[in-house]
Amino acid sequence: MTVETECASGQGPAQSRAGDGGPIRSEKPEFLGFGLGLRAEHYTDILEGDPPIDWFEVISENYMVPGGKPLQILDRICERYPVVMHGVSLSIASTAPPDHAYLKALKDLAHRVEPKWISDHLCWTGVHGKNLHDLLPIPYTQESLDHVVSRVHLVQETLGRALTLENVSTYVQFSNSEMTEWEFIAELSRRTGCWLLFDVNNVYVSAFNHGYDPYAFLEGIPRDRVVQFHMAGHSHMGTHIIDTHDQPVCDDVWDLYAAALRRFGPVSTIIERDDNIPPLDELLVEMEQTRSMARDILGDAARPLQARPRPA
Repeated sequence: MTVETECASGQGPAQSRAGDGGPIRSEKPEFLGFGLGLRAEHYTDILEGDPPIDWFEVISENYMVPGGKPLQILDRICERYPVVMHGVSLSIASTAPPDHAYLKALKDLAHRVEPKWISDHLCWTGVHGKNLHDLLPIPYTQESLDHVVSRVHLVQETLGRALTLENVSTYVQFSNSEMTEWEFIAELSRRTGCWLLFDVNNVYVSAFNHGYDPYAFLEGIPRDRVVQFHMAGHSHMGTHIIDTHDQPVCDDVWDLYAAALRRFGPVSTIIERDDNIPPLDELLVEMEQTRSMARDILGDAARPLQARPRPA
């Protein structure tokens, strides 16, 4: 489906200047190994056991609170595992003014958690103070690029670190786009120094929905900018695919993951599951499949340099 628009979020002209302060300079984060998205359903199994998980990704907004049991549990997780923060409400491409209260809460949580990196999505999620709780697409134009570049600079300056951005699943395209999604992402990373979270399932979903080759997307992403992979399931509706995170990873996405490993080398990888969440043991089987595939393709390079210490 193609729609027409005149701005990044369809809400009027960009409010941030399209300036370019140059890319932030930061050392590429270490390879963490193979992990899971932390979900409340698994808190007990994780804390009472010692599952062979290298690291966890946590949803930032779930813990951007002054206190409470979830934050206490997160503190305990952080004592035992490397953690990465992953947000869903940064709305980096919105034309609304930056939400400084949100950024302060995000920075405060990062100070507490000391994550290996902080990520969010290349999208917009709301405008005029309204959060639509969805990851909405943008047109791939020079105007949009300039706008998002300026927003990324602001966020990176506020957080004092490089941001990591993820490609989202999309269900519409814009008639005024001037470049491909992968060209947009590559240029955004070059101009800002942001790292990239390559969501393998999202690439597959968007490619099916819009009729392009997912391997062309893969080849268009700079080799040295990807620091994380997402693996997830989806719902195939026949004419289109929806990124539901409620199913096991399908064979075609595993094939794309294998190609991503060959292109990008060892990249920190998690399995995402947000609905129809199975017992932890079932997710560990999928997680171990990512590890096994990486070791088959990359050998010893797929072993983290600093393995998580096991309790005595």
